[in-house]
Amino acid sequence: MSTPKLLLVSPAFHGYWKAIHASLEVHGYAVRTHIYDAPGTLGERIINKLAHELPERYRPESLAQQATTKAIEAFNDYRPDIVLVIKGDMLGAAWWETLRASGVRYATWLYDELRRMHYSEEDLHNLGALASYSPLDAEHLRSIGFDVVDMPNAYDSHCPVVPTREDSISFVGARYPNREEILKYLVDAGLPVRAYGRAWSRHPWDIARTKMFTDSGVPAERDIDRSVAYGVMASSPATLNIHSNQDGFTMRTFEAPGVGALQIIDRPDVDRYYEPGKEVLVYESLDELVEISQRIFQDPKWAAQIREAGHRRTLAEHTFDQRVKILEQLWV
Repeated sequence: MSTPKLLLVSPAFHGYWKAIHASLEVHGYAVRTHIYDAPGTLGERIINKLAHELPERYRPESLAQQATTKAIEAFNDYRPDIVLVIKGDMLGAAWWETLRASGVRYATWLYDELRRMHYSEEDLHNLGALASYSPLDAEHLRSIGFDVVDMPNAYDSHCPVVPTREDSISFVGARYPNREEILKYLVDAGLPVRAYGRAWSRHPWDIARTKMFTDSGVPAERDIDRSVAYGVMASSPATLNIHSNQDGFTMRTFEAPGVGALQIIDRPDVDRYYEPGKEVLVYESLDELVEISQRIFQDPKWAAQIREAGHRRTLAEHTFDQRVKILEQLWV
């Protein structure tokens, strides 16, 4: 029996396609990845920036056309047996018609809430078999007649971890008002905290490009790549996972314990995946967050037990290698 050829069609988004690509190969697929929003020439990089930063009504129609044309070219060049699309809402109708007419098995993982994507209900009928990271979206789609597989995020066990020393509670991510308030509250309570990311950074170039002229009051470092971020989280006394208007769980939910970090998260419903108090720490108020953070420094044995339990659970259940078994339901 020949090895099935699978075309993975994905946005660039922090390189997570590499995790999915590697895990599909582990499961015996011959994988080729096409990044539909990858910048190339200077002109293409400008187009890519416009595609992500301009409001939808201002985006030239040609942006979607170019992405669609390139995806079709990748499909025709590889001639796969299976196509897995991640998100895909930048791709036009011609792409989906190409898949439908070809007779290949194809599926789409809706890796975002529908309210942040550009699909109409009619469009969703063209996406093949569906998986969603959003429990609320999956429930809604089932209520209107779609078959949807629940596909949460995962830990990329194929990504190397760069050894790093971090003695403060870490936060790696974008600077939003709610996150700034939370980190500043910890700082004001006398706890050591450090944020990583361009919007937190006080480097002159980062200030110029983000226009974040006001200092958050939180000790901060510049952007770091994912391998370094994994090292920061793993070496921190604890790492914070703060959600912003999501019902699906971020990659960080699984990455932090996956690399051996002690995760403090703001979502009690994380109990779908981890046991609060034993594998992960959950806070529901700022004062509770301060108490949890203080105990981490006061009781390192307790903190280490939670860290180790979360790590074991993640490696056993929440890597992308395990998630591929969920995705396979879409085409096997």
